[in-house]
Amino acid sequence: MKATSHPELARLHDTGGHPESQARLALLLERFETETAKPATPADVLRVHTLPHLERLAAIDGRTYLDPDTPVDATSFEAALLAAGAAIAAVEHEAFALVRPPGHHAPPERAMGFCLLNTAAIAARWAQAELGVARIAILDWDVHHGNGTQDVFWDDPTVLFVSVHQWPFYPGTGGPDEQSETTLNVPLEAGCGDEQYVLAFEEIVEPAVRSFEPDLLIVSAGFDAHADDPLAWMLVTDDGFRELSRRASGLAPRVAAVLEGGYNLATLGDLVEAALDGFDRTS
Repeated sequence: MKATSHPELARLHDTGGHPESQARLALLLERFETETAKPATPADVLRVHTLPHLERLAAIDGRTYLDPDTPVDATSFEAALLAAGAAIAAVEHEAFALVRPPGHHAPPERAMGFCLLNTAAIAARWAQAELGVARIAILDWDVHHGNGTQDVFWDDPTVLFVSVHQWPFYPGTGGPDEQSETTLNVPLEAGCGDEQYVLAFEEIVEPAVRSFEPDLLIVSAGFDAHADDPLAWMLVTDDGFRELSRRASGLAPRVAAVLEGGYNLATLGDLVEAALDGFDRTS
């Protein structure tokens, strides 16, 4: 699988000493060859987010916090548009969007939990509007529940949202009773590793996605369930993420991925490489 991004994502959205920093993209852009994406347009974003939310992001003129976890500066809206544009390019070309800020916590009306715009949701709506894709599955294996993506698609029969995450944990949603006809939450307790994740895929995730028969699968690929990530307590290894990616690659005729979490700078590059290997259907 190829990768798409934008070099400015290693400079824009200066978060200081926050775990979600420019350094995440700087190391990935140095390591991987990427196609340069264009920013998403306001029309692309407004398929998911409200106009007041976009106006608030566009009006940011200095360093501040949008919630206790989400720092921004005057360049953050530009970065969020580039991230969403790369997610769209990933869907168009079946690639992995190496982007920041992440997106899966952002509901339509606000920013939340490091996330400004919901990149995976924007890409899904673009695919429906511009490619005519009828049925989409979004598979989120970030260690945190993708509450924003769930909110966007909760009542939409054309989009299946599946989230495998540590629970109970931030943001407090995604428990075992939080389900709908096209929302499948798979909460796992802290300390789970490759064996438990693969079992969840075999017994729950893969049958559900196959039954839905999506034309496109978008993976919200967070790597903060890794054993060495500083923000969570899961034990997935490089080989575990390679296997999850391999399994995901067979669940739809078109597959794309968007980077979400993953905050250990010493391991992030290897984890992305493992996922790219797994997603590569030619190998």
